[in-house]
Order: sequence, then structure tokens, then C-alpha cells
Amino acid sequence: MTRILLCGCNGKMGRAVTACVAERDDCEIVAGIDVNTAVHNAYPVFASLADCTVSADVIVDFSHPSCLDGMLTYATENGVPAVICTTGLSEEQKEAIAKATEKTAIFFSANMSLGVSLLAELAKKAAAVLGTDFDVEIIEKHHNQKVDAPSGTALMLGNAVREGLPYEAHNVYDRHAVRQKRDPHEIGFSAIRGGTIVGEHDVLFAGRDECITLSHSATSKQVFAVGAVNAAVFLNGKPAGSYSMKDLVG
Repeated sequence: MTRILLCGCNGKMGRAVTACVAERDDCEIVAGIDVNTAVHNAYPVFASLADCTVSADVIVDFSHPSCLDGMLTYATENGVPAVICTTGLSEEQKEAIAKATEKTAIFFSANMSLGVSLLAELAKKAAAVLGTDFDVEIIEKHHNQKVDAPSGTALMLGNAVREGLPYEAHNVYDRHAVRQKRDPHEIGFSAIRGGTIVGEHDVLFAGRDECITLSHSATSKQVFAVGAVNAAVFLNGKPAGSYSMKDLVG
């Protein structure tokens, strides 16, 4: 039985994780962390990790980038593995995550969906096959409450494409201020925000007289909750190091 400490338990994703765990018999949420402690749960909720008096096997973090440092400190000092699902992290924070893997097991992915993980592998393969003959554009769509753009998943897909390309590519996020032809060595990103779109990602390979599009669409946040819980169960007991969706599905 994997005992989970859920950071951001009263947010939308936290509630989805709680519902997911309630349907399983291989794990349980023993405590939650959230600034909003007024919401009643089947487990105790603390305002911060410093207040938490419950021990756990794995942390699942669906909180906010501003909480990352405190969570990493708690995880490394107590030797508790952590599944980091929070998006919108800075490069400095990603470096802090990498450093934390020296002391405890860290599972980090920009997207917890198995389908997105497969999409990244397909995009990498397509880039290797299509080479210099196709331009690459990544289009992502999310709900109107999402604050970061492009999404972490879009950037992850861009990195996957870059691994497959035979040339050194660079990202372009905004073309409106530059009037010039498209650089053939760029990966373009477009972000759409509106309504209640959970998450849609397209990787477009545009060539001469033909286009190939690889797509993934999430219709519910539950798919990300399932991935996070699977990662937590997988991470329980693992030695210090860096883990990702490739390890989970490999």
C-alpha cells in the first residue's frame, strides 16, 4: 500500500487525484497540503508541509510553482520520493529538481498522460524521418484559466522533435513583431486559450504539397490524475534518481 501525501489537494487536479485514489486498493492519501484548509476531506489537510505530522511513502505535487522549493526541501530532508506534476516551472526550478534527484527519487513530467508520452515518441520519430523537408509547428489549446503559455507539454513535444531533427532547431513563440520569412530551422509554437478546453496538442509537419499532423486531445483532467497516481505507486521504494513517463511505460 503506497501512502500518498498530496500537495495542492483542494485544487482541481488535487480533487481529481483524490477521486482516483478512492477507486484503488493499492494506495491511499494519508494527508493533504493546501492553503485552503476549510475543505473537508477523508484525510487531514495541513496549510504547509512544515505543519504536516503524517508520514508518507510518496509526495504527489499538484500545487503551484511558488511551493516547489519548500516541497523539494521537505522531500530531500526526509528522503521522501516526489511526483512533480506542477507546470509553469522556471529553468532555475527545473535545475533545482535535477539537484534534488541526487538525494531522493523524483518523477517529473510536463504531462502525466500516457497518450502524450506516446505522442512525444511519435513526434521524435517523425522528425527523424521527415528531416529538413518539413517545417514543424506545435499548436496547443487550453482553458481560459491557464496562466502559462506555451504549455509545458508543448515545450516537451518541441524537445522531442528537436531530438529527432538532423539540425539544431530553435523555438519561436511570437511572429507578430517580425516581418520576415520563416526560418527553416525553427520550431513554431502557437497557444490558444478559451472556454474549458482540458488540453489539446498538435504537432504539424508541413512539407511541399503535404502536411502530417500528430494530435492528442484530453477530454477530462482524470487522465492526468491516473498518470500521477500510477507514477506514485511506481516511485514507492525507488532509489534516488530521476524518473519520467519513459520509466513508467518502458
